[in-house]
Amino acid sequence: MTTQHKSKSLSWKKKFRDKLIEIIGATGVISSDDELIAYECDALTGYRIKPIFVVLPKTTEEVSAVIKECHHENIPFVPRGAGTGLSGGALPTDEGIVISLSRMTKILDVDIPNQRVVVEPGVVNISVTNAVSSSGYYYAPDPSSQIVCTIGGNVAENSGGVHCLKYGVTTNHVLGLEMVLPDGEIIEVGGKTLDHPGYDLTGLVVGSEGLLGIVTKVTLKIIKKPEAVKTLLASFDHIEDAGDSVSGITARGVIPAGMEIMDSFCIRAVEEAVGAGYPIDAGAILLVELDGPTAEVQAQLPIVEEVLKENNAIQIKVAKDAKERELFWKGRKSAFPAMGRISPDYYVQDGVIPRSKLAEVLREIEELSKKYGLRVANVFHAGDGNLHPLVLYDSSKEGDLDKTLELAGEILQVCVDKGGSITGEHGVGHDKKRFLSLMFDENDLDTMNLLRCAFDTKGLCNPGKLFPTPRTCVEPGMKPFKEHPVQKAGLGEMY
Repeated sequence: MTTQHKSKSLSWKKKFRDKLIEIIGATGVISSDDELIAYECDALTGYRIKPIFVVLPKTTEEVSAVIKECHHENIPFVPRGAGTGLSGGALPTDEGIVISLSRMTKILDVDIPNQRVVVEPGVVNISVTNAVSSSGYYYAPDPSSQIVCTIGGNVAENSGGVHCLKYGVTTNHVLGLEMVLPDGEIIEVGGKTLDHPGYDLTGLVVGSEGLLGIVTKVTLKIIKKPEAVKTLLASFDHIEDAGDSVSGITARGVIPAGMEIMDSFCIRAVEEAVGAGYPIDAGAILLVELDGPTAEVQAQLPIVEEVLKENNAIQIKVAKDAKERELFWKGRKSAFPAMGRISPDYYVQDGVIPRSKLAEVLREIEELSKKYGLRVANVFHAGDGNLHPLVLYDSSKEGDLDKTLELAGEILQVCVDKGGSITGEHGVGHDKKRFLSLMFDENDLDTMNLLRCAFDTKGLCNPGKLFPTPRTCVEPGMKPFKEHPVQKAGLGEMY
């Protein structure tokens, strides 16, 4: 970059920063290098890009005004929630800004008679349940990070959780949205009714990974707490037996609220971290939770126990009270951070397979682990076939990360070959876009991109995510981004 271009770049950045301060105020704009470091990545820390600014709006109108400035100046922007995502979905764009929704934390309406809650995107997942718990209700989607992840991020990634088997993922509990389009226009889709007329734009936006706009309000459905809950912990010598148990339980017509498997690596790490009461000598454990009317749970419990015994369970333990039940689940939800006790680094994969293929796929993952000489810890939402293999490696060893990424890619190929998917709840983001072509051909991808372009004609909203090639949304007659005077001044190219 020439001195003249650098000077122009700095001059332009100052003017743009001043515009942002006019909209939000000085405390709502982060521009110092030290503070920007915190926004270089999400929970997938292997990719890092420093944004030019981070803005912290408090209202929908402020979000709209910021986006209008970005649209006018052709500046890319990335929406960000709590930064707990694991696919690089909130990775900043070079010479773009981050719009953090962390200050939009209001629960706007609690409507118990109609079982609806309206929240801003920065509301933490568990806070919704806390707001309605005293009335006997809760919000069902419960990602493992629910004590820190936000509803806005859950909407972007269509997050699941340990109870998604019976109750579904985020899209099954979102009825309406207010959002700001990539040109700054504010729209509302869906509403408080179950079947809104017109196209299902709410369903389109949920899981769109922040490429269609920024959600600023969410209407959620809450459900009544079950009359009875029973949680079982079964241990096995072999993880394949745990996998066969999952298929066996559903084959008997029982749909638990959740079924989770953890292998020996995870068991030992979790026990050291939280003391959940897991048998550390087991090859695997299976958590099964039944809920519903008391008579239904009582009828299902012996069926589940019978299936577990048929599949060689060496111990079956039923939580004696709510405290022990919570401890069982605390262990499962602590699995990812607990890995730090047995490995300096780990890479989280997220694939989906049919339940009937669980045992088969687990054997193939074990073979891949041997092939690459890397340990793989398995923890996953077994009920809906959503695997979370954790590839354990040491970044200080030359070549370890490269092998890890190759192994992770082969695991996804196995999932697709078995009739599954490359992601169940973590999203595609930046990390998995290179794998999207395993599932979709060029016509499929071009059609998806046409839909994206209908919302974002300039391709400014979270660019570089989801799609495996640099598909753009340049309108006929518009100058390519690289010819824009801002880019000529040294701010870099969008693609």
